[in-house]
Amino acid sequence: MSSIDRSREVGVTRSYEIRTYGCQMNVHDSERLAGLLEDAGYVRAPEGSDGDADVVVFNTCAVRENADNRLYGNLGRLAPQKTKRPGMQIAVGGCLAQKDRDTIVKKAPWVDVVFGTHNIGKLPVLLERARVQEEAQVEIAESLEAFPSTLPTRRESAYAAWVSISVGCNNTCTFCIVPALRGKEKDRRPGEILAEVDALVGEGVSEITLLGQNVNAYGSDIGDREAFSKLLRACGNVEGLERVRFTSPHPRDFTDDVIAAMAETPNVMPQLHMPLQSGSDPVLKAMRRSYRQERYLGIIEKVRAAIPHAAITTDIIVGFPGETEEDFEQTLHVVREARFAQAFTFQYSKRPGTPAAEMEDQVPKEVVQARYERLVALQEEISWAENKKQVGRTLELMVAEGEGRKDGATHRLSGRAPDNRLVHFTKPDQEVRPGDVVTVEITYAAPHHLLAEGTALSVRRTRAGDAWEKRTAAEAAKPAGVMLGLPKIGVPAPAPVPSGSGCGCD
Repeated sequence: MSSIDRSREVGVTRSYEIRTYGCQMNVHDSERLAGLLEDAGYVRAPEGSDGDADVVVFNTCAVRENADNRLYGNLGRLAPQKTKRPGMQIAVGGCLAQKDRDTIVKKAPWVDVVFGTHNIGKLPVLLERARVQEEAQVEIAESLEAFPSTLPTRRESAYAAWVSISVGCNNTCTFCIVPALRGKEKDRRPGEILAEVDALVGEGVSEITLLGQNVNAYGSDIGDREAFSKLLRACGNVEGLERVRFTSPHPRDFTDDVIAAMAETPNVMPQLHMPLQSGSDPVLKAMRRSYRQERYLGIIEKVRAAIPHAAITTDIIVGFPGETEEDFEQTLHVVREARFAQAFTFQYSKRPGTPAAEMEDQVPKEVVQARYERLVALQEEISWAENKKQVGRTLELMVAEGEGRKDGATHRLSGRAPDNRLVHFTKPDQEVRPGDVVTVEITYAAPHHLLAEGTALSVRRTRAGDAWEKRTAAEAAKPAGVMLGLPKIGVPAPAPVPSGSGCGCD
């Protein structure tokens, strides 16, 4: 009998905490890790437990220069807690685990389990093996063992969900280490994806985000160049599915059939996150980005012609090796021409293991900082101007949970417009639940959000709101200390902000 079975027998429940870093793929993987642990009998530790759980899992990211320092600093802070708590276990997974492997246990010998991006399904088994054998278990698979969506899951949101359509990436961008850690692109079959979407809608989900490292390259692994546009159209036929989004596409694979599918499928939202990275052709070539400025702006023009109210967001890297002032001015030119609603902006930092880290002509830090500040100032100006165009419009909002930090003090609620803009609105007299739909008129615009200060024009109770209410009631009925769910790691509403908080590797 396993220790998990014995703990169930004597009424002792082991708790878990997951700390997630990096991109949306990691967020989605953490939902799977939570599902695996709960399926094995663990329960989520209360909010704010800060390492007091029986099992602490780090789902890591490797794309930032100081990712390893951050991990080892956090592991170091847990070492005294583990000494005081016999039976406590620490596991490290994700991209940094895939990259560093045995190094983690050498630097932090109190870690019990190290697992990679390809074998997240092994976590409960590895924890059990480490407990029985009383030694660290390091298991890194070189290729995908099971597609993540076949694993149990515990989703963060009752009304919105990620749906992974592919894993891995076939690109060779010189600043990105993700393909080396996630492997070549592997696509799910369309029938499997649509079956998952149908099941989610049956549970009350009304918004899905199709997820892939290079989402619109979907089909390259199954031999159909138009597979992604067909998938978008197929999602339009799912009854009860109100909103479809996707992230992140690559300009190289953004074809006219995808634009047509977006424009002609009513539940595909008028929102596009299209990574630019640089507006300079020489820099794009050095990055091994397979498009140039003209091609990129041509895509934006086509999208705007087909979907006039589309909100377009992007990723930009400032200070890539060899970037000159003229190169940077070309980036500013694209920003002015494209008029992005928002942008993730990043100061280039060396990613260990990438070709760019070994390039000559690394740009001095003070130059990068100055350019970054100029870019942020320009984008702030444009974001505000674009948001001001929304004033006076009537919008349908899907009510969100946890997106308005000041909602309690201002007596407001928050929601997402179809184009994914964040809107804070006056709380209606009638009950409104996350997942419900509220129609409002926009009265004020700030650079990163909108306000609807008048009375809501209508409130529509939805099956998604019912699902949120049912789940909330079920969790409230659990015994004290038995709290299901995930730590606050975000819901599928990938609205970029200019602080550069994403991974920037798309």
